[in-house]
Amino acid sequence: MEDKLTDRIYTARIGDITFKKIVSCRPLTPIFEAAIKMAEQKTSCIFIKDEPQGYLGFVTDITLRDEVIAKQLNPSLPIETVMDRNIVSVTPDVYVYEAILMMFSKKSRYLLINDNGNYVGFLSRNRLLSEQAESPLVFIQSVKSAVNTNDLKLKWQKVPHIVAQLLNRGVHAKIVNEVVTTIADTISFKIIEEVIAKLGPPPAKFVFMVLGSEGRKELSLKTDQDNAIIYEDTPEDKRAAVRTYFLDLATQVSDKLNHVGFVYCDGDYMATNPNWTHSLSHWKYNYKNWIEEALPEAAVKFAAFFDCRAIYGDLSIMESLRSFVDEELQKPIEKFYVYLAKNALLYEPPLTYFRNIRTQKIHKKEVFDIKTAMTPIVDLARVYALQNRIFQKENTGERLKALKELGIFTEQQFNELSQSYYYLMGLRLKHQANLIINHQAAPNNFIEIDTLSKIEKVTLVEIFKIILNFQSGIRMKFTNTLG
Repeated sequence: MEDKLTDRIYTARIGDITFKKIVSCRPLTPIFEAAIKMAEQKTSCIFIKDEPQGYLGFVTDITLRDEVIAKQLNPSLPIETVMDRNIVSVTPDVYVYEAILMMFSKKSRYLLINDNGNYVGFLSRNRLLSEQAESPLVFIQSVKSAVNTNDLKLKWQKVPHIVAQLLNRGVHAKIVNEVVTTIADTISFKIIEEVIAKLGPPPAKFVFMVLGSEGRKELSLKTDQDNAIIYEDTPEDKRAAVRTYFLDLATQVSDKLNHVGFVYCDGDYMATNPNWTHSLSHWKYNYKNWIEEALPEAAVKFAAFFDCRAIYGDLSIMESLRSFVDEELQKPIEKFYVYLAKNALLYEPPLTYFRNIRTQKIHKKEVFDIKTAMTPIVDLARVYALQNRIFQKENTGERLKALKELGIFTEQQFNELSQSYYYLMGLRLKHQANLIINHQAAPNNFIEIDTLSKIEKVTLVEIFKIILNFQSGIRMKFTNTLG
């Protein structure tokens, strides 16, 4: 029975939960008047509303304690001086799990419910989590309260059990990916905060961004560090000091992440590499060069850095870079797309000429590499997303859906690719969790063919045929230039 209750979080929508009534006041309302209103309405949270702009922020009992009483602030000051502006709103049809993950990623404790333009109530993160006492999402809350790197390491060691628990309940692989990514983001955020507290405030605005699978919110349990730092342009006399600070930050963050279990990247796609910690104008130069050079190795770099997502810092820096890349991609650059397409054809699904699964021998066992088998779908979705300038969709599933909505893929093509991708992802996560939990072994991407059921083998062959068909589609699309 308990499993059914906790699983409801993955099917329940925000509209299924009883909202709390919104109590609000104006931005210039004195703090003491807002507090009186909170007492009268018996609410621990008051929202600050300005007619033309809507809701600007909120104030809680804790805000009054920490920001007013503890700091002996004048209670006649306007309430806007102490309000928290980190406000998130969703529609009633959003899934509960999506809302909770959104609140974690946006560091918000309250959620306004917007029903067709009308704000009908609010919910607190604690309220949503308390309804899911056994849910893995409560675990994310515990990660947020970890006190040091060793504590974070212990938390990360529990993640394979959470993955196994979710997959055994039949939770969709996309949701499992998002849960794992949110836990990883939370760990990274805590580590960056810890290092900044030690180094002192940053000398310039910056963003710490993650790349590759974490950038796409598609983390598995075998994960290395893929990250970079962009900092704002600074006067020439400060550049050396600013650069030294951020490289130092990158090194300390990277060492702590490695200690927790996110190993160093073999390809050195890390902020510790001086090539990947730079000013905004230098990053713009990087992207412009990769696009204009139109060389195979530049296309590979661009692909890795296109799947990027800011997890800490000033998001406007990231937006500035995205707008710049968007403009560059509107220029005639056929050759660049050809190399990206070639990149998407590098890996073929492991099928023999007779349509059986092609294996390789590792430690006397017949295995196939599931990561390599999935890569063509990621690459296909990226090439088409780039060509259609779909930047706001971060993961493969969202990109495929956006491409279907644009008419690039048919409903059937979308279903085939999306279901194939998440079937492979589920198999990959299950395999890795099993290695860690039952064999105390390091996770890998090599699936033993003899461990699969007949149905799984038949399904895999069908999936690999689908991928091959899509690859020949890309080959045809770029037929003039592809050999």
